[in-house]
Amino acid sequence: MGLSAEKIKSGLDHVAAQEPAIARALEAAGYPEPRIRERGYRTLLRAIVGQQVSVAAAASMWRKLEAELGEDIPVHDLLGRDFDTLRACGLSRQKQGYARSLCELVAAGEIDFDALPDDDEEAIAQLTQVKGIGRWTAEIYLLFAEGRPDIWPAGDLAVQAGLGRILGLEERPSEKETRALAEAWRPHRGAAAIFTWHCYNNPAL
Repeated sequence: MGLSAEKIKSGLDHVAAQEPAIARALEAAGYPEPRIRERGYRTLLRAIVGQQVSVAAAASMWRKLEAELGEDIPVHDLLGRDFDTLRACGLSRQKQGYARSLCELVAAGEIDFDALPDDDEEAIAQLTQVKGIGRWTAEIYLLFAEGRPDIWPAGDLAVQAGLGRILGLEERPSEKETRALAEAWRPHRGAAAIFTWHCYNNPAL
């Protein structure tokens, strides 16, 4: 489960106590709502399905997969389907390759979503073994599905833009700058990340 409203508030209060700009933005925009995803392989599979397509197209593919494989979309059942069956569900050759990579790693016990490493970097390294899963997707999974409190997706453009807006920067900070600017906010950077999304294009600021 992702960070609860209570944990987000507590984390942001800690950050605001040391960063006046966060305190001012909190006063103007208020606390963000939790962002929670289901824990487990299906959430990462859904991320693969949704890559580089519209929300509507991704939802259509997901409904077809559930119709073909059942709501749980069991790993071994997906691996047992042929190319044409999955193509009929809307999965391109590339998406099928990524989905099979995920399922094979889960089936082999190389990724256990009930026992990912406690160390965030080790967990990211394990998730990015999957073809098509980069650091950003792994970080989003750990933040929204596991509620890890110190995940900071510095490569996310909206995080960068939101942070720049909060801090009153003239230009959107780079990934490296975004990482450096939040270093002092450990171990509450997850709440800060959710707040940057909340502030991105927020008319209250």
